[in-house]
Amino acid sequence: MMARRLLIGLAVALAGAAGAQTMPVGFGPNPVLPPPEKTLIPTIQVAPADPWPAGAHPVPAPGLAVSAYATGLMHPRWLYVLPNGDVLVAETNKPPSPPEKGIKAMVMKHEQKKAGAGVQTPNRITLLRGVGANGAAATRSVFMDESNGLSGPFGMALVGNDLYVANADALIKVPYKEGETNISAKAVKVLDLPSGINHHWTKNVIASPDGKKLYITVGSNSNVGENGMAMETGRAAIWEYDIASGKARVVATGLRNPNGMAFNPQSGALWTSVNERDELGNDLVPDYMTAVKDGAFYGWPYSYFGQHVDTRVKPPRPDLVAKAIAPDYALGAHTASLGLAFYSGSLIPAFKNGALVGQHGSWNRKPFAGYKLIFVPFAGGKPNGAPQDVLTGFISKEGHANGRPVGVAVDKAGAILLADDVGDVVWRVTPAAK
Repeated sequence: MMARRLLIGLAVALAGAAGAQTMPVGFGPNPVLPPPEKTLIPTIQVAPADPWPAGAHPVPAPGLAVSAYATGLMHPRWLYVLPNGDVLVAETNKPPSPPEKGIKAMVMKHEQKKAGAGVQTPNRITLLRGVGANGAAATRSVFMDESNGLSGPFGMALVGNDLYVANADALIKVPYKEGETNISAKAVKVLDLPSGINHHWTKNVIASPDGKKLYITVGSNSNVGENGMAMETGRAAIWEYDIASGKARVVATGLRNPNGMAFNPQSGALWTSVNERDELGNDLVPDYMTAVKDGAFYGWPYSYFGQHVDTRVKPPRPDLVAKAIAPDYALGAHTASLGLAFYSGSLIPAFKNGALVGQHGSWNRKPFAGYKLIFVPFAGGKPNGAPQDVLTGFISKEGHANGRPVGVAVDKAGAILLADDVGDVVWRVTPAAK
């Protein structure tokens, strides 16, 4: 009875908070977009990586609690929950690639290292099982590593007895048996994926609900096509792979850097979270999440948020701009919204059917944006209200990043899991005890 009262109270508190909020600038289905700001030197404000002090943790929303499900990881980026409840954590980073030339590339490399993104890729997937008395995983083991063929692993998806992993340059698969804590088999390549310069290296993969198809995200090789559109072939897109035939096709294009993917539990539609372009000012261009429409073009690089033309791109393509559709919901400029999961559990009923978004945080905005886990309520398969903070406090008073949110998942018990690639932690969010 006490647990039931707690859950009802939490639902009422969160629903009340949602109703009281107004839509923040740069969020929502129809964000107000300011004019572009073009400067000779782009805004750079990086929160230096400074992992959590002992005992410190993010700040949960009222009615929620957070605990460290796993610590001491190496750049954990993405999460996947297996049917038996085991949690897979992709510890990963950008694999070696041909160096980009020029002063801008040198500055970017320096700033990324400062932000904690310059570490060597561990090329590892760790398995976490159960929940111990202190809220941490009861057991932990190396599930896969370079010996299996991992190279910049990111997305993971189980279909039948095959576990698919999206490397930075290919989709691979290994055989899986329920309950295994380590896989010894060498992966088989399923599909080559665009790489090259690999400006955006992360590749995610998700299986369709019927298990017949896989969907794969492929980000762009540039900010706005400055490396030439020949380098963008097959990129800034979501691919579909038919498992039975082995054939692949591009489903949607013009998505600068899609990362998270999830099927909406009410509409059945595939949704994705997308990182938009930089260097147009503090409040342009909003990152977003959107339902993925087959054959749709979302603007990149020629336009943004529908048909707002980006005049930096030469030659212009008015024919493509005319086809560009606006995404469904803006998530704030430069928030680096990466993780995406719809809440399907019952532990936190106020979140039912809504979207959880891991915002990695800005590097070229003043003040900082993102650096939090947020929740967007849905109704009837569509966003329905302002975003709500779930976890905050990733930026210290000194302006350092104790952590940076990335992948989001919901475990078998209904708790929310969040990968933190600067803090080297997987956080677990539950209702607060009374």
